[in-house]
Amino acid sequence: MLFGSSRPNGAVVTRIKKGDILFLLNLEADILYGIFRSTTEGKRDIDPKAWGGNYPYQVKVEAVGEIAPILKAKKLLREMGLSRNSVMGRIATLKLADFFRPLNVEAKDWRKSLFQSKGTEESKIAEPRNWNLLGKVEDVTADVEEIPILQATTMWDFPRQSYGKNRKGDNKYAGVTPAELIWNLVWRYTEIEDLVVDPMCGSGTTIDVCKEEKRRVIGYDISPPKGRNDIIKNDARKIPLETETVDLVFIDSPYGDNIKYNNEPANIGNISAETNLFYDQLEIVMKESLRILKPGKVLGWLIGDQWVKKEFTPVGFKVYDRLVRSGFDTVDVICINRRGQFSHTAPWFNRARKFNFYLRGFKYLFIMRKPQEAEKQTIQDRKVSWAYYPREKSVQNAEKGKESSQSPS
Repeated sequence: MLFGSSRPNGAVVTRIKKGDILFLLNLEADILYGIFRSTTEGKRDIDPKAWGGNYPYQVKVEAVGEIAPILKAKKLLREMGLSRNSVMGRIATLKLADFFRPLNVEAKDWRKSLFQSKGTEESKIAEPRNWNLLGKVEDVTADVEEIPILQATTMWDFPRQSYGKNRKGDNKYAGVTPAELIWNLVWRYTEIEDLVVDPMCGSGTTIDVCKEEKRRVIGYDISPPKGRNDIIKNDARKIPLETETVDLVFIDSPYGDNIKYNNEPANIGNISAETNLFYDQLEIVMKESLRILKPGKVLGWLIGDQWVKKEFTPVGFKVYDRLVRSGFDTVDVICINRRGQFSHTAPWFNRARKFNFYLRGFKYLFIMRKPQEAEKQTIQDRKVSWAYYPREKSVQNAEKGKESSQSPS
């Protein structure tokens, strides 16, 4: 009576509260088992040895009555608008639970028993059921909490600034960060209760994401917005934290003086990205970030290039160069699709074509790590076994695929 999941679904598990109703999906057999009720909150390592440690995000459960298997479950979930890791509200939960109701029990009494009846740690499994014979299928998408997914490639595209039921940051704030970007960094590089710091916090997106994902968080800004008492006024060039105490630093810095953020004279965003002074000041922030990070921990730095008055400035390359010179190792470089830009309108697209220039279409997310001695390797230490495929074989496979796609059905 222990359910477990891996890191990609950790954000779902940690939202489970004691007493929540759960269902268990066997992906290979395409069977949905129910009904279960959580007897603990979802957390990490309730039993660290379970499944050899491969599924550390766990919750203890009890069975609510007889366990019923529902056949061809994936189609049922699809028609209800549910994914296998959906966080359902009360209405959606009850609609799905109705398919597990014993035929001799009234729906009203059955629903009440889900939350009030005594559960058991052992229960027999009933005969399998065909859901299409058990009741009406209703779409319950509106009662499902949206949980982001971990990005798998180096191209990230977020259509909206925020996600979920609670707003993260302010989408009208100048240069606001996509909340899912921060969510991805938080779930890839930190654990529950780790400390995340944003030295240039803006409207507070990092704080809002971290609080929802059960991370400790500190946000600073040289000019905190009104109404955000949880953002501490501070200059990022001197962060008031002890050395090597932080698990993740995220920075969405100014890209130059192209945006008027505030009236604070000391704001680095008042300095042109065409000058060395701009990068000198950002390098101070980089070294402070390196100082407060624990060895082996990660910094995420979001930055974009500049093109103005027929002059291109590779801000991203210059910032990356300073990050490396400051002492960081590179984890990876991510391309972030720029959406919601003032210039991304039909008139601006026409101007770009007519006057032969390019609108900024992406930002860089540099993911950098503070080195630790044990990880240092030379090129000779790294042995990579590359897999090579004969070109002739690749061409033959491509031709076969082409022929197959053109054959009549």
